[in-house]
Amino acid sequence: MATIAWIGLGHMGLPMSGHLVRAGHRVRGVDVDPAATASAASAGVEIVPAVADAVDGADAVFTSLPRPEHVRAVYGGPDGILAHAAPRALLLDTSTVDVETSRWCHDEALARGAAFVDAPISGGTAGAAAHTLTFMLGGEPEAVARAAELVAPMAGAVVACGGPTAGIAAKLANNMMLFINVMAMAEGARLAEELGLDARTFWEVASASSGSSWAVRTWYPVPGVVDTAAANRNFDATFSVDLARKDCALAVAAGESSGMRLPAARLALAQLDQLVDEGWGAKDCTLVARFPSPDGTLRGFDPAPATASEESA
Repeated sequence: MATIAWIGLGHMGLPMSGHLVRAGHRVRGVDVDPAATASAASAGVEIVPAVADAVDGADAVFTSLPRPEHVRAVYGGPDGILAHAAPRALLLDTSTVDVETSRWCHDEALARGAAFVDAPISGGTAGAAAHTLTFMLGGEPEAVARAAELVAPMAGAVVACGGPTAGIAAKLANNMMLFINVMAMAEGARLAEELGLDARTFWEVASASSGSSWAVRTWYPVPGVVDTAAANRNFDATFSVDLARKDCALAVAAGESSGMRLPAARLALAQLDQLVDEGWGAKDCTLVARFPSPDGTLRGFDPAPATASEESA
């Protein structure tokens, strides 16, 4: 079994690191949030005070962080991963970042003789808890093969996407599709109710027909239909608006740099921007279901008191 460093014990990192513990690995974890470290400790993660302590002598290092700047900060600098990881360690970033940040991680690791794999994930907090995540791996073939074996206890599917940055490229395109699907699901769900259809009945139609998607099956934005939907919990975040906006903006920016026209993605980003501007950044991204309604009301959503925007890992 391996000694693994885990940096970032938030909503995704906490259950993922716990699965590695249960698979028999020794996991040393770091997070700036005392509540996150307390929860991780109860799951068997050995909490250490700093990144350097976590990565010292580790066979592999995972990062699960909110934004590109956090990834660069944790990897770089005198107290970062690259300064303290053993040359034989495999470095894996599960965060959703821009392609340039992922390329920087690959290049900096290579310059130090280390192996890096961009290893973003899909499946949300439900997938993290159920160890059914999809891992999208990008890197040199030998490193990707090592990574595939290591992530198996957390995964329902592991896909080798190609060389360096192929994993994050797949994740950006996938998440862009997700946010467009969420927007379509929100409009379809609201239209069905307005036309007099029972919500569960229409969900049964949509989930078995051409309107189906992962979002429909997992995040349907009407309370009492899908257990894993945020609509059952006043739209408390499974995937926050703040993080969804970040990911969607990264996809749009990647499209711009490639000369692509992405009109649907831009519309999805505009709706997420509006939710952030209204102060709902900490709520779930399926709150876009407010927009089809002329007065902005949404069954299952109590807007008082307003929740300030915040980000979570």
